[in-house]
Order: sequence, then C-alpha cells, then structure tokens
Amino acid sequence: MRIFVTGASGWIGSAVVPELIDAGHQVVGLARSDASAAALTAAGGQAIRGTLDDLDVLRDAAAASDAVIHLAFKHDIGFTGDYQGASEADRRAVDTLADTLAGTDRPFVVASGLAGFKPGRLVTERDMPMIDGSPLSIRMATEQAVLALASRGVRSSVVRVSPSCHGEGEHGFVAGLVAIARAKGVSAHIGDGANRWPAVHRLDAARLFRLAVEKAPAGSVLHGVAEEGIPIRDIAEVIGRHLDVPVTAVTTEAASEHFTWLGPFLDLDVSASSTLTRELLDWRPTHPGLLEDLNRGHYFHTSATTT
Repeated sequence: MRIFVTGASGWIGSAVVPELIDAGHQVVGLARSDASAAALTAAGGQAIRGTLDDLDVLRDAAAASDAVIHLAFKHDIGFTGDYQGASEADRRAVDTLADTLAGTDRPFVVASGLAGFKPGRLVTERDMPMIDGSPLSIRMATEQAVLALASRGVRSSVVRVSPSCHGEGEHGFVAGLVAIARAKGVSAHIGDGANRWPAVHRLDAARLFRLAVEKAPAGSVLHGVAEEGIPIRDIAEVIGRHLDVPVTAVTTEAASEHFTWLGPFLDLDVSASSTLTRELLDWRPTHPGLLEDLNRGHYFHTSATTT
C-alpha cells in the first residue's frame, strides 16, 4: 500500500516508517521542516512539505494514498501551554482527512491516548472516554469521531498509546522526569506515588500501527499497552538510583511548580489492558519494559534528558 503518514519524523512516526517499509509498503510522510524531510527520505520514504494547518496538502496526500496513519500533534504547544489549541488543530486535520477518505473503504488509523478515563479501574478497548468539555476531552471527542467513520465507508481505527511510550532517544514524559530530577536534585512523585502509567516500547507501538493499517476492522479501538500500569513511585525510585539523588514526595498543590508542564500528567492514575488488541491482531510486545529500559542507562546520558 501507499500509506500517507503524518508525524512521520516524530518519536513514534520515525519507528512506524521503517516498520511499514520493511513490510513492503510505500510511505509518504508529512514533513514540516527540511530536517524532517531529510530524515524521512533517508529512512526510505517520500516527503511532502507541510503542517497540520495545511489542509489542502493533507487532502491531496490522502486522496493519492491507499491508507492514512495520523500521528502528528502539536506537542510543542499542546504539552507546554495551549493544549486546547493543539487539540482543535488536530480535529481540523482529522476532519479533512476523514472527508477525503469517506466512501473509499481505505484504512485510517489515528493515534489517541489513555488520559481521558475515570481513574481507579482497568481501562479496556470497550471503554469510551469521558467528554466533559475540558481541553483534554476535545481530543477524546476526535477519537469518537474517527470511530464513527466506519459508517461513512472508512476502515477507521484508533490506537490509544500509553503515556509512557519509551525507548532510547525519547524526549517526552519519562525523559522529562529525568531532566527535572537532575535539575532539582530530587526524584519526586506526587503523594504516595501509587498512581500508575501504562507503558509500551516505541518499537512495539510501531508494529501495532502497522498491524492496524493492514487488518484492523472498521471502528476498532486498539490499546498500545505492553504493561498495564507502573506505579509512578517505582519510576521515581529508578531515576533516583541512577542519578544518585533522594526520592521524595510532593503534594498535589506543589506539583505544578515542581514538575511544570508534566504536573497534570504525572498526577494521572491510569491502568489499561490490551487483551482485546492482542487477540484481534495477534500483537505481542517483545521489547523491554519501562523499568528495564530505564535500568539500561541510556535515559541518563545528558543529551537524552533534554525536553
């Protein structure tokens, strides 16, 4: 298949592209800079210059492709300030791609997350997120709109990716925790640190996106979850040991000051299952778990902790 990938040079996308190419697919990726275009070309893909705001570019690329994988999100503003604005831009892009694919029965796979669910229970693929009007729920509403495309002749599916999508070279949540611990001289968690994050290695996530575009039925919800829920305290303890700094608790009230943009995410308590995903697509994570990955040491190289 000729597959159009947004976010093709991003953290997950840069793993998805070789996964697709190795499986015999042709990849056309959206690139918003010369560096992104060069990286995509070096990986064996074809670059199309543009951003999520270039709706005509998205429309033309989707129309010329056999399938679309949408991974891009304005992380630079979404996780450090204007999450609502980033989510609204994402919705416009998704709607444009959806309108282009309507009636074609082509695959449309969209990355989503696991943050919009009631805490304290195991989230399965059958659970739907809470839509409460908050900025976070804008992206959750986009997920539901994607699933509804099954009735419009689109083989749509959603991959809910774990908040910790880890691996060597990551510059996201876990790398952010390491950077904050190094800067503050303590490795902290909020409260007793018993709240949990699901986790998945980026290479396992990449394989799931390939399987989704190849064979996920229309209207599928898939969970990119290798580990159901790792206590944040356990993550903080590994970080503290590697950096040789004390592990401490901060209050919820002090979390925003201590963790800055990471505070609200670090306070989440999410555990999630991928049992149905594994059964549906025969997806079997094979790469190291999060704590094992942390213990390999690459997160603690200075260049690996810049967010």
